[in-house]
Amino acid sequence: MNRVRLPILLLLAGVLGLGGCAARAPIPLYQLDNGSPELPKKNQGVAVLLGPVHVADYLQREALLQRRADGSLVAARDGRWAGSLSADIDQVLLRQLASRLDSQRLVLAPTQPGFTPDIQVLLSISRFDSGPELPAVLEAQWRLLDRNGRLRDSRLVRLEQPHQGTPAAQVEAQSVLLRRLAEQLSIAVQPLATAQASAVASPASEPPKSSQSPSRAHTPDKPRIPMASPVRNDVEVFRF
Repeated sequence: MNRVRLPILLLLAGVLGLGGCAARAPIPLYQLDNGSPELPKKNQGVAVLLGPVHVADYLQREALLQRRADGSLVAARDGRWAGSLSADIDQVLLRQLASRLDSQRLVLAPTQPGFTPDIQVLLSISRFDSGPELPAVLEAQWRLLDRNGRLRDSRLVRLEQPHQGTPAAQVEAQSVLLRRLAEQLSIAVQPLATAQASAVASPASEPPKSSQSPSRAHTPDKPRIPMASPVRNDVEVFRF
């Protein structure tokens, strides 16, 4: 009788084990927080083309990477990104720049037909991660091009943000880093946009035209030739 019950008990244990696995809590999914910026209501302001925005290859995955003290990276077991991290980065920067520049005229690269940007922002993010015991770090390079494609500004940046160590706290710290980067970009873009707007509003002045009419225009005096005066001859001739 005991031999019969043993397989049944093993079968029940397996079923209960599968039920326990099925009841396991799902892995949390995270998105970057754009900070709920106040967006401009009017379609005006500086025209900005954001991108291309290049994100390092090691970040092109759903795994929420954790950096260890020795510099190695491992995928978090208790969290991952909800979708594309690159797309999240684009949207956070786009909304933050629109709010800080007070402009609705921002477009993500590639550009749209008929859109001529005043400023193009080229951005390359080489590092964007954190760890339970390490701060969130953002390393990037941005370049600003004017409407003629000339390089007007360039900068390498490294930003750090501390956190409490949990996955949610790390994601919030990374969101803060992106908002800080957008602040730096807006500060760099604003004077360039103002200078270009002034150049368009005040074209090069033409040389002043003469106020005199062509008929009254000054002409150089011709040299005066002295007129010969007749010589009077008072001598009379007498004939006999």
